Amino acid sequence: MRWPISPTTASALARHCRALIRSRAQSSDISGGHKLHAASVTSGLLTLPQLFVGNVLMQMYAACKDATPARKVFDEIPLSFKDAVDWTTLVDCCSHDGAALDALTLFVSMRREGIPIDHIAMVSLFGTCTKVGNIVFGIQGHACMMKMGLDFSVKSRNAVMDMYVKCGLMDDAKMVFDEMPERNVVSWTVLLWGVLKWEGLERGMKLFDEMPERNVIAWTIMIARHVENGLIREAFDLVAEMVFSCGFCLDSSSSLCSILSSCTQSGDVAMGRWVHAYALKATTDASTDVKFGTAVLDMYAKCGRIDTAVRVFKSMETKNVITWNAMLGGLAMHGKGAKALDMFNQMVEEIKPNDVTITAVLAACSHSGLVDEGRRLFDVLENTFELRPSMDNYACVVDLLGRAGCLQEAEAVIRAMPMRPNEVVLGSLLGACSVHRAHDVAERLLKDLTRMHPHNTEHHVLLSNMYALSGKMAKAHSFRKDLRNRGIRKVPGISTMYVDGKMHQFAAGERSHPRINEVYLKLDEVIGRLKMAGYVPDTSSQIISGDEDGNEEEKERALVSHSEKLAVCFGLMSTKAGTPLCIFKNLRICRDCHSAMKMVSKIYGREITIRDRNRFHKFKNGGCSCSDYW
Repeated sequence: MRWPISPTTASALARHCRALIRSRAQSSDISGGHKLHAASVTSGLLTLPQLFVGNVLMQMYAACKDATPARKVFDEIPLSFKDAVDWTTLVDCCSHDGAALDALTLFVSMRREGIPIDHIAMVSLFGTCTKVGNIVFGIQGHACMMKMGLDFSVKSRNAVMDMYVKCGLMDDAKMVFDEMPERNVVSWTVLLWGVLKWEGLERGMKLFDEMPERNVIAWTIMIARHVENGLIREAFDLVAEMVFSCGFCLDSSSSLCSILSSCTQSGDVAMGRWVHAYALKATTDASTDVKFGTAVLDMYAKCGRIDTAVRVFKSMETKNVITWNAMLGGLAMHGKGAKALDMFNQMVEEIKPNDVTITAVLAACSHSGLVDEGRRLFDVLENTFELRPSMDNYACVVDLLGRAGCLQEAEAVIRAMPMRPNEVVLGSLLGACSVHRAHDVAERLLKDLTRMHPHNTEHHVLLSNMYALSGKMAKAHSFRKDLRNRGIRKVPGISTMYVDGKMHQFAAGERSHPRINEVYLKLDEVIGRLKMAGYVPDTSSQIISGDEDGNEEEKERALVSHSEKLAVCFGLMSTKAGTPLCIFKNLRICRDCHSAMKMVSKIYGREITIRDRNRFHKFKNGGCSCSDYW
């Protein structure tokens, strides 16, 4: 309820309120900001635009990266009381809060209203264009910047160059770099990132050597790229040079997280362990840094060390929703559905879940066959957690029902979706149709998927294999022939493993590895021992191009030289007896390789972990952690 106050009192109150709001913005205290906003409304301060309380409120919400209330307050401020700072602040806020398209629209409105544009506004614009991948708008912004004479700013030029680099337009990026009258270390670092990304490590190293000055980011980029390329020893050499020769320190919140991300992608747990140990010894905030702790546990989980990930999670003093999601996602990948559900129940007592959380828990239920539990969770999303199911949530529940053979129920879920199903949702049902040999439904789905993504080979291959398993070889060949006629090639299976700090990769039928002759000799030995133990290669879904009648010998030869079999043979001959083996594959493991790995683990006494595109399989003593539910 408002009360009458004098102009002098109102002015003093407004100044005090503005100071308090600014303090909330500096500390990102959105809760305190809400209370001050409410006090401003009830005291009538927002009806006095000459006191500028509205502007400060908008900037407070923007500082907290909360675009929705920031935009609402902004729209309520009279146009004559909005300056360039207000507009630019909101553009930047929308860009960072997932409302990038709104940010572009706001920039257009700035121009139409005649608001002065400065280099800060241009930097926000180019950052937004980079986020949404709108290179056309970005090019127009570049022309606008030059026309207004704002290209004198190094920051503006760096932002333009970064936009071109992130969008893959290296010629344009280099042109901007070459024309810069003044460059700083950021300019060189932006170009370095682009060269490494689009032109390869060799050219990146050459540019790195030419840099007149290097910052921590440049060093981190180089180290991370070496890790991603499996050059672990070289990465360690760079770390040593950076820390001991150049005097830089890797900080846990940015540099180390970047390197950990590369370890996660490449599966290199050795470098990841070193980064973790280095941070605990060399930095003071590693044990309390939520971002770093989350990156560490995510690395361990995705590199096959789920027990270590759990220990890291339990040791963290502070956890946010991203931390919980990383842990739940890791448990899902390892098929630990019951443990994921227990942890989810703990989470909801401490922090509100989001749609990523639900996706992780549904995936955990799907991989573990916990159909009833997954159903219950999906049914109470809106009432219990105030969450509308996302596209990923739908994909997970369709996968959950499809794996369990509830195809009609899965189709009913798709029909009830409030949005048009995407490739992931339909692909989940197609995979289930393949498992349960539902040919009619699968063919109908394939037509929709082909319209969405005509160059995706996986759906054709999946259906082709399904027909082959059913003995309908002519039908199977027709799908493969259709791909060949359209000039589309199947994505090759690649298996990666680390031995003695070096990455080794194998493709199906590999011939380029330096020790490939030894690998094939080992393969003959392994297959021989497997056959003596009862192994029979499952060639039922193996299709040889141009072989309509089916040459069993050729099919078997192609099957036994799958990438994961070659990788495990290399591991057996390159490591000591009893050493666990860890393999990372870009595609889903096939049924024959799955059966073979179970037997290898028993015959050779090895624990074999394979991370395929969907999940982890841990083979031990002739069994698999997935319990053959995959």
